[in-house]
Amino acid sequence: MDVVLRQWGGFFLDKRPASLARRALVELLVFGVRQAWASLFGALLLAAVLATRVYWPDTMPLARYDALFLMAVAMQITLVATGLERPREAIVILVFHVVGTAMEVFKTHMGSWTYPEESVLRIGAVPLFSGFMYAAVGSYMARVVRIFDIRLDRYPQRSITIALAAAIYVNFFAHHFMPDLRIGLFIATALTFGRVRMQFRLLEGTLAMPQLLAFVLVATFIWIAENVATWSSIWLYPNQMHTWIPVSPAKLGSWFLLMIISVVLVTLVHPPRRSDSP
Repeated sequence: MDVVLRQWGGFFLDKRPASLARRALVELLVFGVRQAWASLFGALLLAAVLATRVYWPDTMPLARYDALFLMAVAMQITLVATGLERPREAIVILVFHVVGTAMEVFKTHMGSWTYPEESVLRIGAVPLFSGFMYAAVGSYMARVVRIFDIRLDRYPQRSITIALAAAIYVNFFAHHFMPDLRIGLFIATALTFGRVRMQFRLLEGTLAMPQLLAFVLVATFIWIAENVATWSSIWLYPNQMHTWIPVSPAKLGSWFLLMIISVVLVTLVHPPRRSDSP
């Protein structure tokens, strides 16, 4: 894919004179295609969710959730078999699935949200398919590092990031029984990653940005996908049970904190590299 993009981009950029506007447009298009390529598993999963929302009659031999689970498994096997995902990345995605499913079981038990449809493949009130929604985030995070050759300057010590990610994950459970430490975790995240600069490769040259800004942008994208998923009745929040309404923007904070867990898990496969690393 990257070879094709470089050939295509080079064709337009090599034309003389190559105006600044043309270069910016080509770089933007290549950036968008690369982002879509990094989101391949999530995009396929979201397409399956929408397709089954539009048409999945009650006469089908499989429940919709069970069918989505089998589709997601088939997608993952295909991605690994074709080399689009690496085995080490698949392991991280499996960890995302397990971590996400554990949180889903607890959250549905506490009434934070519910899965309204019946299924056979489930743990308690949680269909096994749900873990793949977290796996989609893991797949994107693992692939985007490789596709954009992301470098991180001033990245904190791994022990600090692991401790922060563990505290965030525990708070997702503990805030039901004790004070919510979310504000403190936001501050800790800002202190930990505030100095980190992320550099990623463009078609020509590189671009740098604060990593905290990257967290916000990805969290916003996931929040948009969450709105699509709840509209498709994959899961529903209590205020959506009778009539669908958009997910509260307050959920952006939860997705922002999830980014920390995601980045820490991905660094186990792709250790952070500085911009001056080979």
